[in-house]
Amino acid sequence: MHENTRPEPLRSPLLDRAGENGVAHGFFTRAGGVSTGLYDGLNVGYGSSDERETVTENRRRVAEWLGVAPDNLLTVHQVHSPHAIIVDEAFGSERPQADALVTNRLGLALGALAADCGPILFADDTARVIAAAHAGWKGALTGILENTIAAMELLGAERENITAVLGPSISQANYEVGPEFVERFVNHNPANQIWFRASDKPGHALFDLNGYTVARLTAAGVNAAQLGRCTYEEEEHFYSYRRATHRGEADYGRQISAIVLEDI
Repeated sequence: MHENTRPEPLRSPLLDRAGENGVAHGFFTRAGGVSTGLYDGLNVGYGSSDERETVTENRRRVAEWLGVAPDNLLTVHQVHSPHAIIVDEAFGSERPQADALVTNRLGLALGALAADCGPILFADDTARVIAAAHAGWKGALTGILENTIAAMELLGAERENITAVLGPSISQANYEVGPEFVERFVNHNPANQIWFRASDKPGHALFDLNGYTVARLTAAGVNAAQLGRCTYEEEEHFYSYRRATHRGEADYGRQISAIVLEDI
C-alpha cells in the first residue's frame, strides 16, 4: 500500500525551528517503502527477516529525503543499553553496539530504529550538535537519555539549548506490564509509581513509557516534547513489535527517525 509513494516523515515544530539553523529531521513512517507482506512499507530494519536488498532500498530512500549518501545514514546495532557514542565519520556495515549516536559533523544522518520503543532526536542548533537515541524501558531506566546529553556536551552543546523530541512510540493504553516490571521501576525510584495505572488484568498495570521518557529528559535540563503518536494503534503508519506479537506474526518491520546537520 505504500510502495508508490515517497517517504513522508512526521516533523516536530520544535526541531523545525532548529531547521532554520541547518538541522533537518524526520520521524519516518511506513509511507514510501518497497517492502511487502508483514513489512509492507518503509522497513529499514536489517534485523528483520525482510529481503536485505529491499531494506537497503528503503534506507536509500530515507537517505535521499535527508539529502545524504546512503552510506552516511548511520544506525547502530541497538541493544537496549545506556551506551551513547560520538561519531565523526561513517562506519560502514560494521555497526557498533550502542543505543545513541552523537555528532557535530555535517552530512552524517543519525538514525534510531524503533517498533514501539521511543526514538528521540536531539539538537543544539547553536553549538551545531545533534543526536539520535533509541529508548525502550530498559534504556530509559538505565540512563541512555542522560548519557546522550552528556555526549553532546562533550562536543560543546549546552543543556539549556538542547531540544529533544520523542517520536512515535507505544502509548500507555497499549503497554500492559506485569507486577515484576512495576516493582523494578518503583525500586529504582518510588516516584516512578505515577507512570503506572491499573489494567483490566489482575496484578498488571499500564506503563506510560512516553511520559516517563519526557520527564527524564526534562529533569536532565533539556527542552523536551513528544509527538504523541502510538505505534501499536496506528497500523497504517507504524510497525509495532507488540502488535505483531499479539497477533502471532512471525516478524515485524522497523521505522526510523533521523536527524542531520546541513551546510549553512
